[in-house]
This record gives sequence, structure tokens and C-alpha cells, in this order.
Amino acid sequence: MEDRVNNRSQRPTSDAFKTFMASQWAPADQTLPQEDPVAAFAARRRRAISDRFPGERLVIPAGPPKVRSNDTDYRFRPHSAFAHLTGLGTDHEPDAVLVLEPVEEGMGDDGGHHSATLYFRPLAGRDTEQFYANARSGEFWVGPRPTLAELKARLGIETAHLDELEVALTKGVGAREIGGISVRLVRKVDENLDALIDTARYNTAQDPESLDLSELDELDDQLKEALSELRLTKDEWEVEQLKAAVAATAEGFEEIIRALPRAIGHRRGERVVEAAFFAKAREEGNDLGYETIAAAGNHATILHWITNSGAVEDGELLLVDAGVEAESLYTADVTRTVPVNGRFTEVQRKVYQAVLDAADAAFAAARPGVKFREVHAAAMKVLAARLEEWGLLPVSAEEALSPEGQQHRRWMPHGTSHHLGLDVHDCAQARAELYLDGELTPGMVFTIEPGLYFKAEDLAVPEEYRGIGVRIEDDILMTDDGPVSLSAALPRKPDEVEAWMAALLKG
Repeated sequence: MEDRVNNRSQRPTSDAFKTFMASQWAPADQTLPQEDPVAAFAARRRRAISDRFPGERLVIPAGPPKVRSNDTDYRFRPHSAFAHLTGLGTDHEPDAVLVLEPVEEGMGDDGGHHSATLYFRPLAGRDTEQFYANARSGEFWVGPRPTLAELKARLGIETAHLDELEVALTKGVGAREIGGISVRLVRKVDENLDALIDTARYNTAQDPESLDLSELDELDDQLKEALSELRLTKDEWEVEQLKAAVAATAEGFEEIIRALPRAIGHRRGERVVEAAFFAKAREEGNDLGYETIAAAGNHATILHWITNSGAVEDGELLLVDAGVEAESLYTADVTRTVPVNGRFTEVQRKVYQAVLDAADAAFAAARPGVKFREVHAAAMKVLAARLEEWGLLPVSAEEALSPEGQQHRRWMPHGTSHHLGLDVHDCAQARAELYLDGELTPGMVFTIEPGLYFKAEDLAVPEEYRGIGVRIEDDILMTDDGPVSLSAALPRKPDEVEAWMAALLKG
């Protein structure tokens, strides 16, 4: 059954064809590339994770291509932990695996506990059938691939052919008390690797029948946790990548405003908005960092509205939550809510200003040494006070803010902040004591994104509020001197938003 997909191919198989196909190609350029700027930073990250797990083999896969439909794949994106430790971004090296092999103390890379090897499928020679016959990895189908030497030169990591991986992963596996090597794996990235490591563990166990799989899962989870926590603080290179992603995102928002006249007249105006941003994401970056939320009218009250099938009507608000993913795979995450016709109504402006004030309060609360959760608390204090002032809360703001209350969260059910980086919700496997209860430190990058969402069917609010959804989201870098908004180039104050829109639509 698996071979039937090739029934349509009609590929030539004659010896004459193979001989001719392997001949008369210009010699490959043997010049090795310079080392990538990220290489030194990635090496320090590998050293940090090496220090956490001395004496253990660490396996970090990029993951395989993911099937979209039948024999067509999605664009490949490596697992974020793999990208972080290698520096490889864009669509590089499906099926690749980074292995940190334990060595004698002080004998590893940069004096660490491990030597790193990147296993991948290198460029196939033009005298091989893979060159023209393999639709997933052949150069004729997918374009040039690096050689082992080229990728080693770029990344400063030893490289080896993927065919050598199985032996490298399974050799010496066993209980440490009898001289074996413990293996930790980033699981659920590559099913074949999961099965290979599990089999090796089972086959080398002293008593396979009593093998505690939950303990092995815990070993793997601890590696995933450590890799996630390693990304809580960004290095200089990462910050520059995030700045570039945010700058491209700001350009994408300008394209959205320019597309509004066409969006208003289209039955799927939200798709017009979505497409305008996507074009900029592909033009300036690798892709979208996540599916764009282009939500007009009542759709703006749906937190993760990505269907984007609705109309964009004059007089409504348009909420767009979008981010460009840079070639390095670092992503921005910005939200702006704008009046479709360029002018806020009185009630729209009132709700918008409340959200803006909450965002400003959160920004003011964010300082080095402050717990991450306090940023959210500062925003909630403002929103609860406004809801009380408008007569919408069934209790006082003070009671609503208590753990036993929380009535204000009916209209703001999500968190105000999350870390940002290779993943839009970065560091997601970090422990709570380092995330929510962790202190803000220089180098952290996170969002501030309060909102208010009054659904059209919400009878707990007066009719004038119904169908209004507002969120304002900015990307924040913590420095020694306090927070810096990376997305400050995009207007936030209502008068400035209106002027910005007028200028773009006029131009």
C-alpha cells in the first residue's frame, strides 16, 4: 500500500538513464562556509545543558517531516530545543539528531562533560540515485543540501551521517551501576527514536520484566524541563533575532491597514487581513510564528479565532494577533485592535483605554526582581476597577480580585503575560517556581497582553458593550534598567492609532 503512491511517477529505471543521469555535472564547490554568528552562542547553550547531566547521553531530535496530505508534507520546522542547541533555523535537516555523548570530565567540548555530534542526511552525490529519485531528500526535488564538512564549518559541531545514528545511540546503554550509559531523550518528537531508545533500554535492563517505564519517562521529562528553562533568559544573539522578528511584524501590521479597504468589501474580509500579514511574514521571515488571529466584530471576543472566515464591517473593531517568525525561528507576538473605519466610537474608545491603562500598569510593575505573576496582578487591578466603575461587576473590585472572587475574569479569562522566543509560548515546560513564581531578570523576553471581551450574547453587560473585544499586546525585553518594549513602533494610544491609520490609508 505504501508503494502505491508512486504509481503515477513513471520514473525511468533503465541502466542507460542511470548512467546518463550520473554524468556531465559541474564539480561541486569545495569552499567551506564561514562559521555562523550563532555558533558560539549555541556552544554555550550546549555547555550549560552538559553541566546539568554529566555522564549521560543526551538525545535531541529535530523531528521528521510532517505529512499534510497523502505524500505532501508541511514545511519542515525543527523542534525548538534542537534549534536552540544547534543554531539551525528555517527548514534545515529533517530527521537530524543532536547527540551529546558523555566523556571524561574536562575532555568534552569547551571543557564540558560531553562532545556533541550532529547526525543528519548530507548531500547525496549526483552519481547516486538519491539525487534524482528521492522526493524527500534528493537535491533534484528539494534543492541543495549541506555536506558533513559544510555544516561542521558553519556550526562548529562534529557531524556524522544519519546512517551511523542507531549504533551511536544504542552502544553501551544500560544501568549506570553496572557501567552502562543512561540515556535521556526529548520524547514525542520522533516516534522512531522513541521506539529505538525504549527498545535499547529494555534489551539492556538487568530485569526487563521489572523495568519501571515511569522512571525512564521522568528522566526524559527532566531533560525537556531543563531545555525549556535554559531558554528563560535570552542571550544577545537571541535578543537581536527577536528584535528583527518584531520589526517585520510591525511592517506586517502596516500592510493590514493598507488592505482594509479591500477587506471591508470582501465577504471574507478577515482572510484579506490574514493574507496581507502572511505575505509580509514570508517576504521578511521564515513564516508565521503561529496562525494569525484576524477577528472582526464579535469574533474579537473569541480568544483563538483563527478560522478568519468573517466579514470586516464598517463601525466594528478589528483585533489582529500576529507574529513573524524570523529565519532563525524566533517569533514576535503582537496584538493591535483598530477601528475598521479609522475612528473609535465612544464606547469602543472607553473599553480600549481601559485595556491600554491595564497594559501600562503591567509594564510599570515589571522590574528586575519582581515575580512574573505580579505583572498579571497589576493589569487585573486596573481592569477590575474599570468594570466596577462601569457597574458591570456584581461585587466590588476588591472582592473580585480576591482568590475567592475573580468575577472580573469573565471578561478577561487568559493570562496577561507569557515568555517569548523560539516558541510563541516559550519555556512552556519550565517549573512553576521558575516561571510564574520566578523573578524577572535581564534577558527575559515576554508579552504584556491584557484584554476585555464582551460577547454579543453576554446578557451580563449593557447592549452597548456587546460584540466588543479589545486586546493590546506588546513584546517586552527586561534589561538592568527595567522593561523595554520591542514593539513600541506600533501605535497604542487611541489618538495615535487613528492618526497612524489615516496616514497609511491616505498613502
